[in-house]
Amino acid sequence: IGCRDGQAVVVAIRSSSLWSRMNLRRIVEHVRKLDWPAFGIELLVVIVGVFIGLQVSNWNVEREARQRGAMFAERLKADLREEAWHYQLQIEYSRDVLASAERAVDALSGRSDDSNEALLVSAYRATQYKQRARRRATYDELVSTGTLGLIKSQTLRNTALQVYNLMQGLQAIANE
Repeated sequence: IGCRDGQAVVVAIRSSSLWSRMNLRRIVEHVRKLDWPAFGIELLVVIVGVFIGLQVSNWNVEREARQRGAMFAERLKADLREEAWHYQLQIEYSRDVLASAERAVDALSGRSDDSNEALLVSAYRATQYKQRARRRATYDELVSTGTLGLIKSQTLRNTALQVYNLMQGLQAIANE
Protein backbone atom coordinates (compact mmCIF):
# COMPACT_ATOMS: atom_id res chain seq x y z
CA ILE A 1 0.00 0.00 0.00
CA GLY A 2 2.93 2.23 0.31
CA CYS A 3 2.77 2.58 4.07
CA ARG A 4 5.75 2.63 6.23
CA ASP A 5 6.03 -0.07 8.89
CA GLY A 6 5.24 2.38 11.65
CA GLN A 7 2.05 3.53 9.99
CA ALA A 8 0.81 -0.05 9.49
CA VAL A 9 1.33 -0.81 13.16
CA VAL A 10 -0.60 2.31 14.22
CA VAL A 11 -3.51 1.41 11.92
CA ALA A 12 -3.55 -2.16 13.32
CA ILE A 13 -3.51 -0.92 16.90
CA ARG A 14 -6.28 1.59 16.27
CA SER A 15 -8.48 -1.00 14.56
CA SER A 16 -7.97 -3.58 17.31
CA SER A 17 -8.64 -0.93 19.96
CA LEU A 18 -11.83 0.06 18.17
CA TRP A 19 -12.89 -3.60 17.89
CA SER A 20 -12.33 -4.26 21.59
CA ARG A 21 -14.27 -1.09 22.59
CA MET A 22 -17.18 -2.19 20.44
CA ASN A 23 -17.16 -5.68 21.92
CA LEU A 24 -16.89 -4.30 25.44
CA ARG A 25 -19.84 -1.99 24.76
CA ARG A 26 -21.92 -4.91 23.45
CA ILE A 27 -21.05 -7.04 26.48
CA VAL A 28 -22.01 -4.25 28.88
CA GLU A 29 -25.33 -3.75 27.09
CA HIS A 30 -26.02 -7.47 27.15
CA VAL A 31 -25.27 -7.68 30.91
CA ARG A 32 -27.64 -4.76 31.56
CA LYS A 33 -30.43 -6.49 29.64
CA LEU A 34 -30.09 -9.80 31.52
CA ASP A 35 -33.00 -11.05 33.58
CA TRP A 36 -31.07 -11.51 36.82
CA PRO A 37 -33.76 -13.35 38.80
CA ALA A 38 -34.10 -15.92 36.00
CA PHE A 39 -30.32 -16.19 35.76
CA GLY A 40 -30.11 -16.78 39.52
CA ILE A 41 -32.77 -19.48 39.38
CA GLU A 42 -31.02 -21.23 36.48
CA LEU A 43 -27.70 -21.09 38.32
CA LEU A 44 -29.33 -22.53 41.44
CA VAL A 45 -30.89 -25.36 39.41
CA VAL A 46 -27.49 -26.21 37.92
CA ILE A 47 -25.77 -26.18 41.33
CA VAL A 48 -28.49 -28.35 42.92
CA GLY A 49 -28.33 -30.76 39.95
CA VAL A 50 -24.57 -31.13 40.27
CA PHE A 51 -24.88 -31.67 44.04
CA ILE A 52 -27.57 -34.33 43.60
CA GLY A 53 -25.49 -36.06 40.91
CA LEU A 54 -22.44 -36.17 43.19
CA GLN A 55 -24.51 -37.45 46.11
CA VAL A 56 -26.03 -40.24 44.01
CA SER A 57 -22.54 -41.18 42.83
CA ASN A 58 -21.30 -41.32 46.43
CA TRP A 59 -24.26 -43.47 47.47
CA ASN A 60 -23.54 -45.83 44.61
CA VAL A 61 -19.87 -46.14 45.61
CA GLU A 62 -20.87 -46.87 49.23
CA ARG A 63 -23.43 -49.47 48.11
CA GLU A 64 -20.84 -51.22 45.94
CA ALA A 65 -18.35 -51.21 48.84
CA ARG A 66 -20.96 -52.78 51.16
CA GLN A 67 -21.72 -55.47 48.55
CA ARG A 68 -18.02 -56.23 48.05
CA GLY A 69 -17.53 -56.34 51.83
CA ALA A 70 -20.40 -58.80 52.25
CA MET A 71 -19.06 -60.99 49.42
CA PHE A 72 -15.54 -60.98 50.90
CA ALA A 73 -16.95 -61.73 54.37
CA GLU A 74 -18.77 -64.81 53.08
CA ARG A 75 -15.69 -66.04 51.23
CA LEU A 76 -13.50 -65.43 54.28
CA LYS A 77 -15.94 -67.31 56.54
CA ALA A 78 -15.91 -70.27 54.15
CA ASP A 79 -12.09 -70.26 54.09
CA LEU A 80 -11.91 -70.11 57.90
CA ARG A 81 -14.46 -72.94 58.28
CA GLU A 82 -12.35 -75.11 55.99
CA GLU A 83 -9.22 -74.17 57.93
CA ALA A 84 -10.91 -75.15 61.21
CA TRP A 85 -11.98 -78.47 59.73
CA HIS A 86 -8.44 -79.16 58.51
CA TYR A 87 -6.95 -78.19 61.87
CA GLN A 88 -9.25 -80.71 63.55
CA LEU A 89 -8.31 -83.34 60.97
CA GLN A 90 -4.61 -82.59 61.54
CA ILE A 91 -5.02 -82.97 65.31
CA GLU A 92 -6.68 -86.37 64.92
CA TYR A 93 -4.06 -87.48 62.39
CA SER A 94 -1.23 -86.36 64.68
CA ARG A 95 -2.78 -88.29 67.60
CA ASP A 96 -2.81 -91.46 65.47
CA VAL A 97 0.83 -90.89 64.47
CA LEU A 98 1.81 -90.35 68.12
CA ALA A 99 -0.01 -93.54 69.19
CA SER A 100 1.89 -95.47 66.49
CA ALA A 101 5.18 -94.00 67.69
CA GLU A 102 4.42 -95.01 71.27
CA ARG A 103 3.56 -98.58 70.14
CA ALA A 104 6.82 -98.75 68.19
CA VAL A 105 8.84 -97.55 71.20
CA ASP A 106 7.07 -100.06 73.46
CA ALA A 107 7.80 -102.88 71.00
CA LEU A 108 11.46 -101.90 70.65
CA SER A 109 11.97 -101.56 74.40
CA GLY A 110 10.32 -104.93 75.08
CA ARG A 111 7.33 -103.50 76.93
CA SER A 112 4.93 -105.03 74.41
CA ASP A 113 4.67 -108.38 72.61
CA ASP A 114 3.89 -106.93 69.15
CA SER A 115 4.95 -108.98 66.20
CA ASN A 116 7.66 -107.80 63.87
CA GLU A 117 4.97 -106.94 61.34
CA ALA A 118 3.07 -104.80 63.91
CA LEU A 119 6.36 -103.12 64.90
CA LEU A 120 7.09 -102.32 61.25
CA VAL A 121 3.60 -100.88 60.68
CA SER A 122 3.81 -98.78 63.87
CA ALA A 123 7.29 -97.51 63.01
CA TYR A 124 6.19 -96.61 59.49
CA ARG A 125 3.07 -94.77 60.68
CA ALA A 126 5.13 -92.94 63.30
CA THR A 127 7.18 -91.33 60.52
CA GLN A 128 4.20 -90.02 58.61
CA TYR A 129 3.53 -86.33 58.29
CA LYS A 130 0.59 -84.83 56.52
CA GLN A 131 0.71 -81.28 55.23
CA ARG A 132 -1.71 -79.57 52.92
CA ALA A 133 -1.98 -76.30 51.09
CA ARG A 134 -3.78 -73.68 53.10
CA ARG A 135 -6.94 -72.01 51.89
CA ARG A 136 -6.06 -68.36 52.25
CA ALA A 137 -6.71 -66.79 48.85
CA THR A 138 -9.44 -64.47 50.13
CA TYR A 139 -7.31 -63.24 53.02
CA ASP A 140 -4.31 -62.69 50.74
CA GLU A 141 -6.47 -60.78 48.27
CA LEU A 142 -7.87 -58.55 51.01
CA VAL A 143 -4.41 -57.81 52.41
CA SER A 144 -2.69 -57.27 49.06
CA THR A 145 -5.38 -54.87 47.82
CA GLY A 146 -5.66 -53.07 51.15
CA THR A 147 -9.37 -53.80 51.39
CA LEU A 148 -9.43 -55.76 54.65
CA GLY A 149 -11.43 -52.83 56.06
CA LEU A 150 -14.38 -53.82 53.84
CA ILE A 151 -15.04 -56.63 56.34
CA LYS A 152 -17.35 -54.93 58.83
CA SER A 153 -17.09 -57.58 61.54
CA GLN A 154 -14.11 -56.81 63.78
CA THR A 155 -14.32 -60.36 65.17
CA LEU A 156 -14.04 -61.89 61.69
CA ARG A 157 -11.10 -59.63 60.80
CA ASN A 158 -9.28 -60.45 64.05
CA THR A 159 -9.92 -64.17 63.65
CA ALA A 160 -8.53 -64.14 60.12
CA LEU A 161 -5.48 -62.15 61.21
CA GLN A 162 -4.78 -64.56 64.06
CA VAL A 163 -5.31 -67.73 62.02
CA TYR A 164 -3.30 -66.72 58.99
CA ASN A 165 -0.50 -64.95 60.90
CA LEU A 166 -0.20 -67.95 63.23
CA MET A 167 0.11 -70.20 60.20
CA GLN A 168 2.95 -68.06 58.82
CA GLY A 169 4.73 -68.21 62.17
CA LEU A 170 4.36 -71.99 62.40
CA GLN A 171 5.57 -72.45 58.82
CA ALA A 172 8.62 -70.30 59.53
CA ILE A 173 9.44 -72.45 62.58
CA ALA A 174 8.93 -75.65 60.57
CA ASN A 175 11.24 -74.40 57.81
CA GLU A 176 14.11 -73.67 60.22
